[in-house]
Amino acid sequence: MERAEQLFVETVSASLENKSVSWKEPLTLNEWQRIFYLAESHHVLPMVYETVFRCDAVKKTMQKESRNLLQFYKRMTMNLVMLQTIKTQEYLELVQFLQKKGIWMLTVKGIICRELYPKPDYRISGDEDILVDKTQFEKCHKALLEFGMKPVKKGINIGTEYEVSYMKSGSPLYIEVHKSLFSPESEVYGDFNRFFMRSAENPARILVEGTEIFTLDYTEHLFYLICHAYKHFLHSGFGMRQVCDIIMYSNMYGEKINWQLLLGWSREIHGEFFAAALFKIGKKYLIFDEKKACFPEEWRKIKVDESLLLRDILDAGVYGYEGRERRHSSNLTLNEVSRQWNGERKNPVLQTIFPSLKSMKNEFAFLKKIPFLLPAAWLIRILRYEKEMRKNAHKNVTDALKIGNQRIELMRKYKIIE
Repeated sequence: MERAEQLFVETVSASLENKSVSWKEPLTLNEWQRIFYLAESHHVLPMVYETVFRCDAVKKTMQKESRNLLQFYKRMTMNLVMLQTIKTQEYLELVQFLQKKGIWMLTVKGIICRELYPKPDYRISGDEDILVDKTQFEKCHKALLEFGMKPVKKGINIGTEYEVSYMKSGSPLYIEVHKSLFSPESEVYGDFNRFFMRSAENPARILVEGTEIFTLDYTEHLFYLICHAYKHFLHSGFGMRQVCDIIMYSNMYGEKINWQLLLGWSREIHGEFFAAALFKIGKKYLIFDEKKACFPEEWRKIKVDESLLLRDILDAGVYGYEGRERRHSSNLTLNEVSRQWNGERKNPVLQTIFPSLKSMKNEFAFLKKIPFLLPAAWLIRILRYEKEMRKNAHKNVTDALKIGNQRIELMRKYKIIE
């Protein structure tokens, strides 16, 4: 890691304990810019700013550009925290409303993770995720409309979608209602849903500002957080916020987690070395406490080099969205994982250019109703890439191929594929 990246990781770690960093000497403008750039791309800006603004390095900063930069991020932090506070309150009102309507639902990630942090609303969330049984989906949809929420996509067929996003006019609240936690159409992680088929039978409960929220069982929720990060890793990557969630959850609920079951599940999805690397990052760079989390010896003895995963995390941003080339590289990584996990003999290059109908349905909704238009969807997809190539010569495509191949090698390192 470069110095600014080390400082960034240090601020994230300090924020998890509501501490300030103890930097004595002023930082350069480039270092401050890099730290805050990383904080933004990993969606942890309020957490980072809160840890640095009282330190001597800030007090001793005399350079006008640096001071202006710090003031800019102070204002941004205040705005983000106020916005998150509003979203939290509105979500709690929604939960109460849906419960009164008799909607049985589980909340995952989002507010459940925020409650693990010393200052919950400094851990910002883009949305809230709700898991609803498909038999209650229509009832839930009507209740959401009554509450003032509307589907983000107009004309959407809620009967065929596995998740539907909703927004409320004049409100920052954004929710995703899921029939399943992962897209059943995915040839790579659609099978992950089998671990959560009976989640409603033994839910955990947490109290947030007087509102009782039902969520996944402790072991299932930690596994879901790992699976969610894993899904994005198989695409184009994930960020530090996801690592923090996993570590904070483990520290808080470790004694209630069936670690042996978690290890077995991780092995079933070829993810034990990936998960072990996450915990090693947590121990080495963050505040993962093996004793507090009741982390067993069988997990501790897994030998893995966490530095490779940490490098990928820092480069990726919150959901692997750091750079168009990285996002496009997911076509290579997903196709290679699918080819190996499903025992396919397809040419990986042709599979990248002409994906299967099942995977194309995620990108082209019309294929769910008119599957025979798959060749048209392929053509649209190819024309999009051609348009991008004309914009930036073929550099973007070349870089995407390079990143994709590098990340395939990384997956081999963690024994996800052979």
